[in-house]
Amino acid sequence: MNGTTVVLNAAKMNYDGKLDLTTLAPHVTIYDDSTPEQIPQRLQGCEIAVTKELPVPAELIAQFPDSVKLICEAGTGYNNIDLAAARARGITVCNIPAYSSQRVAHTAIMLLLCLSSSMGAQIRMLERGDRSNFTRCLGLDHVEVNGKTIGLIGAGNIGRAVMKIALALDMEVLVYSRTPRDYGPGVTCVSLEELLRRSDYVSLHCPLTDATRHLINRDTLSLMKPTAFLINTSRGALVDEAALIDALKAGTIAGAGLDVQETEPPAADNPLYTMENVILTPHMGWKGLETRQRLVSLLAGNIAAYLEGSPINVVG
Repeated sequence: MNGTTVVLNAAKMNYDGKLDLTTLAPHVTIYDDSTPEQIPQRLQGCEIAVTKELPVPAELIAQFPDSVKLICEAGTGYNNIDLAAARARGITVCNIPAYSSQRVAHTAIMLLLCLSSSMGAQIRMLERGDRSNFTRCLGLDHVEVNGKTIGLIGAGNIGRAVMKIALALDMEVLVYSRTPRDYGPGVTCVSLEELLRRSDYVSLHCPLTDATRHLINRDTLSLMKPTAFLINTSRGALVDEAALIDALKAGTIAGAGLDVQETEPPAADNPLYTMENVILTPHMGWKGLETRQRLVSLLAGNIAAYLEGSPINVVG
């Protein structure tokens, strides 16, 4: 093992130039971005490839030089990497499962609190010079979240962090998970249908797989209360965006808080940008400086563990 490492798209995580990526490995080469055509050449003689949400399909892995033995995904989700193709080439794949749990959980709760107080609509009123909320009674919904029900689809590191905050806010918590268990007082594991029917806020915290793609669609949206809100801080493609837009326009649900979208960034004419009942943020949950610094530290730990012969956080 020579530990030669290539970071293929560093600008995705170091977009502001505030991170020191030279500490990742003994010998590291850093590229801000790489096209599929550039990648095979840039990996010549490289043992470890570092990617951040960079598509690594089977046809690209087939072009990797034999020297590549490890792909480090600099994040939690790894649906961008063809694990079967990597396995067939004898390439280990690892990820960083918990570097952003707290910050993403805070983003989900921020969206929940903003939706509960019509914050997006209030800000838009001020932007267009409408100060009527100040000069007469508040004309928008503003509700308490204590006593309300939040439904968590997925209960991994982030889902459990959201759970903890929701309980502190005196909310009832429902969980739909592949591996239900006893999460303690105030938390009940239920079916997906029951969660959608009962929840005032539905928050997504599951990985994107073939089974979960468009988990939220016309049928599942129709099960939600017309007063309920959808929150997605996980992966945009968990939601059928066209179906969601229709549901928001029709009043099938009350609104949505979306830190992730099916296409990022959304197209310039995407109606989600301007809908009064939507809060849209630019996949910011993982982008805090402290969060990204933690990512670099944990990424270096993944590489060090591999070089010591004991890979960690292996996903394929």
